[in-house]
Amino acid sequence: MKSIRLILLAVVVSASSLFAADWEIDKAHSTVNFAVKHLVINTTRGEFKDYGGTVSLDPKDLSTIQANVTVQVGSVDTREEKRDGHLKSADFFDVEKYPTMTFVSKSAKQTAPGKGTLTGDLTIRGVTKEATFEVEGFNQEITTAWGFVAIGGTAKTKINRLDYGVSWNSALDAGGVVVGEEVSIELELELHRPAN
Repeated sequence: MKSIRLILLAVVVSASSLFAADWEIDKAHSTVNFAVKHLVINTTRGEFKDYGGTVSLDPKDLSTIQANVTVQVGSVDTREEKRDGHLKSADFFDVEKYPTMTFVSKSAKQTAPGKGTLTGDLTIRGVTKEATFEVEGFNQEITTAWGFVAIGGTAKTKINRLDYGVSWNSALDAGGVVVGEEVSIELELELHRPAN
């Protein structure tokens, strides 16, 4: 009986993956954002403007999501040129040595319609750690007048930058440090595929 259940489960999983489709990231309507505490009292936000990758999913079943994304770290933009230069230096991302960061998914789970989790390997500054993104959306297809189908949604996670060797900091006289350790990452993605 147990073996029959396992076979049925395998068939269901295989059938779900058959309906998954490859989607292209529309960079004109997508962003890769991050936020971190500054001087304890404020949040500084930025984004990476150059990125790409592949996403495959069936909007009816978010457990089918597969993603492989590469970000060009030198494209960091916090709207302050001097700060961006510091972030690119060896104090932070060390762009000359580690020009990219990557995320390669390993598993996904749907927790409700249009909600789920996506777990995979996140590599920053040559260090790979497992990260889980909370996913919302990606379940409503819109057929456009331009000959493609679009879906959109968000993927969010929080990491400790020290885990990836991004460790520069400076103590404040009043207590605390200049840059927080926890970093929030949020991807706002619009995905396209050709209409059938």
